[in-house]
This record gives sequence, C-alpha cells and structure tokens, in this order.
Amino acid sequence: MTLNIVILALVTLQRVGELWLSRRNTRRLLAQGAREHSPGHYPLIVAVHALWLAALWWLAPARPIDAFWLALFVLIELARIWVLATLGPRWTTRIIVLPSAPLVRRGPYRLVNHPNYWVVIAEIAVLPLVFGLWAVALVFTLLNAAVLTIRIREENRALRR
Repeated sequence: MTLNIVILALVTLQRVGELWLSRRNTRRLLAQGAREHSPGHYPLIVAVHALWLAALWWLAPARPIDAFWLALFVLIELARIWVLATLGPRWTTRIIVLPSAPLVRRGPYRLVNHPNYWVVIAEIAVLPLVFGLWAVALVFTLLNAAVLTIRIREENRALRR
C-alpha cells in the first residue's frame, strides 16, 4: 500500500507542478504577444484529469501493483519529460499561440503530431492498469478521447491561423 501512495503522490505532485509551469509559461507568452485560443473546453480537460486522479486515490491505495504496467508508465513519463523539454517555455496546458514563432519540429515533434496528447492518452490508460483498475482505464480513456477530440481540432485550427 505504501508504494501505491508514493506513486499516486508523485503523479499528483507532477500534475500540480505542471499547472504551475503552465501558468508561468502562459503569462510569459501572453506578455510576448501570444493569444489564447478556444479556452471554453479547458474546464472539461481539467475536470477529466481531476476526476481521474480522484478515482485513483479512492480505488488504488489497497490494490496490488502490476510491475509490467508500472514499468510502462515510467517509460511514458520519460516521454512526457522529452515533450516538456522540447517545448521549453512554450509548453502550456492551454492553447497559446505566439504568432511570430515557428512550429516546433524537433524532438518528438519530428516523429508525430501532438506528442503531448499521445503521452496523456497513454498516462490515462496505463496508470489505472498499474493497479488493475481496468474499468477506470476504460472510462477515463473514453472521456479523455472526447475532450481531446475537441482540443486537437481547436489547436489545429489555431495553429493554421
């Protein structure tokens, strides 16, 4: 049970840290003339992530840990770090576009479009599987797919402008 709490605490702290980083980067980008696009769906993204974490905190503490899924989750987190390091001060949790800045085409962005979303998809599906919570993985993967459909459409639209 202790390892379960450590895993959940680390993921929660990671998310809180990312919100701090996102706010800092958003402020800097806006000060440089960037604009936020389509903020209306953002509360849905926050809600999905918050409910996902709440479900895990509620259901996972006493569950056995599957080493395979945990190892896969660690690899996914390394991919997350790669994405954040590649975008640097341009990474945010919102759609913030700096008109004068070229699209990032290095790191994972030279391999796939929207690598951050691929990481998020994997995280939401895999972390519940670490604890054997297949239903949580399924429900939140479907909810995440719904909000990411909106998000990616709006982000692509903003980047084309």
